[in-house]
Amino acid sequence: MTDSWIQRWNKRYGEKEYAYGIEPNSFLKQQIDQLEVGTILFAAEGEGRNAVYAAKLGWEVYAFDISEEGKKKAIELANANDVTIDYRVGLLPELDFQLKQFDVIALIYAHFPPEIKSSYHKLLDKYLKKGGVVIFEAFGKKHIEYRKKNDKVGGPSDLESLFSVQELKSDFKDYEIIKLDEEEVELNEGLYHNGKGSVIRFIGRK
Repeated sequence: MTDSWIQRWNKRYGEKEYAYGIEPNSFLKQQIDQLEVGTILFAAEGEGRNAVYAAKLGWEVYAFDISEEGKKKAIELANANDVTIDYRVGLLPELDFQLKQFDVIALIYAHFPPEIKSSYHKLLDKYLKKGGVVIFEAFGKKHIEYRKKNDKVGGPSDLESLFSVQELKSDFKDYEIIKLDEEEVELNEGLYHNGKGSVIRFIGRK
């Protein structure tokens, strides 16, 4: 992962306002509201909106990102809501998470660089308990056309950083697929996710 990638996200999260707001992603909220509280890991968690929501429900929350600025904002948000999250900054293989540590892994707009995204998914799989759940929402391949029409909807501008249904099937093979679709959504998340986009939504049980 390049220094320019890290600098990009530190710049975005270094702004005063929360880039994607402070409310949880609606799909994430819908899913974890139905689950029994346990241990959850948020990947590429940025400024902490989803992690803090889970902590308020009583989850034992872990999160990681490459951005120190994102962590600062996440800890501020956690403190404002009187909750605690274990937030680590760095590359996933170096963060000392344990095999079969988590009941749930949440990947909400976790657009890792194309050259590592599948390897990160496969490593995250190792951290999930048998019977555990992956909750995933991120921009799909069709989103490239939505972004051309409205760059305020956000998301990567290169096809390689977007996801496909087949990619998810491959990265999380042998999972029970509870949901796996690419669908159009209307986003209203802070400064950088606004308008219609195309996302992959995946719920899988290991």
